[in-house]
Amino acid sequence: MSRQIKLIWDFRGEASAKTAEHHEIHLKEYIVNEKLPINITGFEIKSELHAIAFMVVTDDNMIAVRDALKPHRGVIFES
Repeated sequence: MSRQIKLIWDFRGEASAKTAEHHEIHLKEYIVNEKLPINITGFEIKSELHAIAFMVVTDDNMIAVRDALKPHRGVIFES
């Protein structure tokens, strides 16, 4: 099984939670439009002024998705 990588977009400020939630919608649209075998996305509120949106990809898809969507960072995903 390929390694899974969680690509993360950070949002800061008072509207960070709503922005991260909205960004996840665009991540899901990208998955559908590109016909990717990806089904893990989400958003998390880290604090009052910090939230993230994320997408979990495999090694096979990571470079293409990274180059197209420019995440802020990535970590190894452990379910």
